[in-house]
Formats: sequence, C-alpha cells, structure tokens
Amino acid sequence: MQPWSVQDMPPQDGRRVVVTGATGGIGYEAALALAGAGAQVMLTGRDAAKGAAALAGIRARHPQARIRYEHLDLASLASVAGFAGRLAGEGQPLDLLVNNAGVMMPPTRHATHDGFELQFGTNYLGHFALTAQLLPLLRRARAPRVVNVSSGAHRLRAAIHFDDLQWERRYQPWPAYAQSKLALLMFAFELQRRSDAAGWGLLSNACHPGYARTGLQTSGPGLGRRDGLPWIARLSQLLAPLLSQSAAEGALPTLYAAAAPEARPGGYYGPVGRFELKGPVGEAVIGAQARDAGVAARLWQVSERLTGVHWPAEAEA
Repeated sequence: MQPWSVQDMPPQDGRRVVVTGATGGIGYEAALALAGAGAQVMLTGRDAAKGAAALAGIRARHPQARIRYEHLDLASLASVAGFAGRLAGEGQPLDLLVNNAGVMMPPTRHATHDGFELQFGTNYLGHFALTAQLLPLLRRARAPRVVNVSSGAHRLRAAIHFDDLQWERRYQPWPAYAQSKLALLMFAFELQRRSDAAGWGLLSNACHPGYARTGLQTSGPGLGRRDGLPWIARLSQLLAPLLSQSAAEGALPTLYAAAAPEARPGGYYGPVGRFELKGPVGEAVIGAQARDAGVAARLWQVSERLTGVHWPAEAEA
C-alpha cells in the first residue's frame, strides 16, 4: 500500500475552511493543499504582513484559489469573539475548522491578554473558545469536521495540573507545553463524545506533525531572550537533518484528519516512522492520560468557566 499523500485527498470544492495559524509552517502547508484542492480557505494569524505573504504564496501556486486572510489572536478571548462574530455575520456554514495555531516553550512564563499562561491560553483555551463560538456554523454544514493539532509531547511529562493550570507557582517550559497539547487532544476526544450525545453532527479528531521543520522550535524558546536560543532549541537544530521532515510532510496528518474519507471520529493521526518523528501518515499512539474521560469532562467544565463560552446542552441541540 502506497503512503497517503496530497494527491489522495478528495476534491474539496464547496467546503468552507478555517485554518488557525496559517501564515507559516504546518498551517500554511495545510491551507495551501486545501485551497489547491478547491476549498474556500480562510487563513488566520496575528500579522497582516505575514498574512499577505501567505496569500501571495498560495496564489502563486494556485492562481484560482479562493482564499482570504483574517486577523485572529488566540491569546485574546476578545479577538476570538470578534473573529467568530464576523463569521457569524456572513451566515455561511463552516465545513472544517483546523485548530493549528500554537506557541512552544517560552523560556519564562508569559501571559495572554486574559491572564492565562501563554501556551495553555493560546494552544488550548483559545481554540476551545473558538470552536464553541463557531459551533452554530459548523452544525449548519453537511459533514463538519474539527481537527485539533496536538503533539507527541502529550505523552512526555504531561498531565492536567488542576491545582496550577496557569503555572503561576513554578513555571517549566516543557511540562507547560505538554499540558497544553494534552489538553487539546483531550478536547478533541471529549468534543466527539459530546457531539455524539447531543446530536451536533461533528467529526472531531486530532493529529500531530511529528518533528516538522517550522519556526515553532525556535520562536517560542527564543521569546524574550537576549542571550540566544536555549540548549534544547540548539540541539533541535543540530538533530533536524536526521530526525525531522519538511513542513509539507508534517502537514500530511492534518490533511488526512481534515479530508480523508477513512479518518475516524475520535481518531488521532501522525507519522508512523521511528518515535513518530517522521514518516508516512497512520494511527498515532495515544497516551493513557489522554484517554481519561473523567479528567476530560472536568477540564471541559473548568475551560467553560475560564473562557466564559457557552456550549449548548443536549436539550438545546
């Protein structure tokens, strides 16, 4: 059997798509492929200049692409609400939401506009709030999907620290990142369970890119530093030629989760090479903690309180 590739993706004509963090890296490559297959794609990001460059890059490859850029800062609940409100005002169904934007391992604790630890707030809570507010548009689509881009880090020193979710007592870059990606994966599974129970009609799944060569490994660790990159980022750069794959290859699990007919509700996909760092797309390993439905339900309740978003009860479905 041949490895799954972009050429195996069915035509995407008629699908309306939002990809967060799509001005570079995995998000850009996913948006490029979806637009090339005919989808109407909205790229989101925090930098208008990068957004314009991303649009130009996609149009250079696919001159007929139906694409646009919208400002969205996942580290601001006001920005999330504003973006969702603009889409709601257009009144069009949303077929696919790819929750991809993220930040990785700032060396010191940073906070979002709402006071959340930056990684937990951006990688997870922002997407939790965004998905909730776009749910009415997703439910209007014929076969809506939500894809959460997690990480293999969810299995490495990862837990949901309910006693200190915002890392206010003792911030540690890697465990904080791992918690945010574990939370995002648990959200994907819990969203599918709640959709099934309430009849929302969603296909919710998740993926991870392995070790893809993007700016994520250096932009986060370098945030706020004047003394160069920390050792883990420098080591990452040295090992990249042996252990990594391109951003386009890293985007394949996202595209599989987003568009492959074989992608399952509650599935989790990634590269199946050694240590899941690179290789063809397949079923990814799910850490035991990510399967804990009790913790996921508690996290959902805490997240509703922190973000102030409203998910419809079963009776409202």
